[in-house]
Amino acid sequence: VQLVESGGGLVQPGGSLRLSCAASGFRFSRYDMKWYRQAPRKERELVAFISTGGGSRKYGDSVKGRFTVSREDAENTVYLQMSNLQPDDTAMYYCNVVYGVMDYWGKGTLVTVSS
Repeated sequence: VQLVESGGGLVQPGGSLRLSCAASGFRFSRYDMKWYRQAPRKERELVAFISTGGGSRKYGDSVKGRFTVSREDAENTVYLQMSNLQPDDTAMYYCNVVYGVMDYWGKGTLVTVSS
């Protein structure tokens, strides 16, 4: 199982970014996917969840209405569209899948929101 995040960067407050997570090593379409983030000196928090087929999507309270999770099974990729970004969104963002009894994580992509 491999997860590779991309799309992070420096953005001004109010700006937007789209993160991608390319998955391999498992039957992507059959698994729920999640995005987490971890800011400096804070615990990792769940940002978004998307079920197989995309029929169910859930978001952390702090990002509701601003972030949208989606998936493209044909490309084995899950996306996180982030808008109206604020300094509190600054964090390392990670893709996650529970495969069997194991949690798998990518190395993360850094999002910095600053003027």
